[in-house]
Amino acid sequence: MNKENLKIAFFGSSIVSAYWNGAATYYRGIVKALNKMGHEVTFYEPDILERQEHRDIEDPEYCRVIVYEKDKVSLRGLLRDASEADVIIKASGVGAFDEFLEYEVTQLKKENNLIVFWDVDAPATLDRVETNPQDPFKELIPKYDLILTYGGGQPVIDAYESKGAKKCIPIYNALDTETHFPVEPETKFEGALAFLGNRLPDREQRVEEFFLKPATKLKNQKFLLGGSGWGDKIMPDNVEYLGHVYTKDHNAFNCTPMAMLNISRDSMAKYGFSPATRVFEAAGAAACIITDYWLGIEEFFEPGKEIIVVKNGEEVEKVISELTPEKANTIGKAAYEKVLSRHTYEHRAELLQSVISRKLSGETKN
Repeated sequence: MNKENLKIAFFGSSIVSAYWNGAATYYRGIVKALNKMGHEVTFYEPDILERQEHRDIEDPEYCRVIVYEKDKVSLRGLLRDASEADVIIKASGVGAFDEFLEYEVTQLKKENNLIVFWDVDAPATLDRVETNPQDPFKELIPKYDLILTYGGGQPVIDAYESKGAKKCIPIYNALDTETHFPVEPETKFEGALAFLGNRLPDREQRVEEFFLKPATKLKNQKFLLGGSGWGDKIMPDNVEYLGHVYTKDHNAFNCTPMAMLNISRDSMAKYGFSPATRVFEAAGAAACIITDYWLGIEEFFEPGKEIIVVKNGEEVEKVISELTPEKANTIGKAAYEKVLSRHTYEHRAELLQSVISRKLSGETKN
């Protein structure tokens, strides 16, 4: 087998639609970078949650996309197809038949292939397994050759390896330089502070604290909220709700307001070392980012110089009250330079390729 040009089968939520699917840009960045390295990726995704009706992109050139109906008969056929790949990946949170896929992928193990579980929400998965000893995934963890995670650092590595994982490696999200970059501002996105994120149970309270609470105090400033699910949320009059913001509008959404807000979900903040995809997207557009504090942030950006770190809504209010466009531009430019030098998907794919190559070499020798 030529380890330099791998066939990779990838079961994930969706690579063509970011609708109720925050991992879409992460998948695109990683898969596009792998394709540039000469690897052949087939991405399998279910037709659920109206994602196909809310596509951001057509089928991309950098991978083959197979959209399947929500039935096990279709899925069994695709698993047979995927069994011929050198690397078979099951991502967390596919949204249809997750338990079935997690088990079936472990049954595709051969002497000369790799089976991988790619956890795009490791804190939530680990919390679930710990609170439910009967969770079927717990017994499957040691069966995978490799556990990859969206983030989490050493706390997540330790948690997975304590549950029998052979190897756990974080592949942090990053900047896709072809998709996210500085553009001209757009009037419809003008404001003091903007936040983009879907409404989720373990995020809502933090959005209230870090976004809605400061908006209530700063009545003379305009705040922008993008993302799905917030339509019936009670908000101050100075908050404009935009609904789902398509990927094509992300650059203008990031570039135009004076500052962009990042708010971690509860589980991500708990484990730390989990910068959201949108942090890198915003940095790639040279936006001034304000983020809630999470452990390990210094590994990615220098607080005060490349990003502004806050611990509560009062600090957000103070920052926005004192922030000038000139200072915001300086911080945004510094963040932009940092991501280009250290945090692109090419950087992540190089790490992934080296991990896979070492694993495959080891498997072949055994």
